[in-house]
Amino acid sequence: MVINDPEVHAEVSAAFAIYEKALTTNDVDTLDALFWNAPQTIRYGVTENLYGFGEIAAFRAGRSPMGLERTLDRTVITTYGRDMATASTLFRRASMGPEKIGRQMQTWARMPEGWRVVAAHVSVIATPA
Repeated sequence: MVINDPEVHAEVSAAFAIYEKALTTNDVDTLDALFWNAPQTIRYGVTENLYGFGEIAAFRAGRSPMGLERTLDRTVITTYGRDMATASTLFRRASMGPEKIGRQMQTWARMPEGWRVVAAHVSVIATPA
């Protein structure tokens, strides 16, 4: 298995950049398109546990578009072979204040329609000392 093949890494990095722009601009259609449309897709959020694409899409549709801007830090994208990858990042939002930091991890898989998030986890913790 090739780890971080440059071509595959570039593909996933591009998909992650599209996701990030869609997230911070509340582009729900693009966010939905980037998640695998399947009952096996999971997203654990800061305050919610979402099982299946339907629950994830409903959450996105009902989410407030306010305060989604954020800055990323220590983003790491790792590819495993040609069809699987992880994207991990820390994030900060003005609304969280300096005492909190967000963490996001995604598992991406190459599907016939392109790269899709098949599992995601978002959490917020106290900023490490």
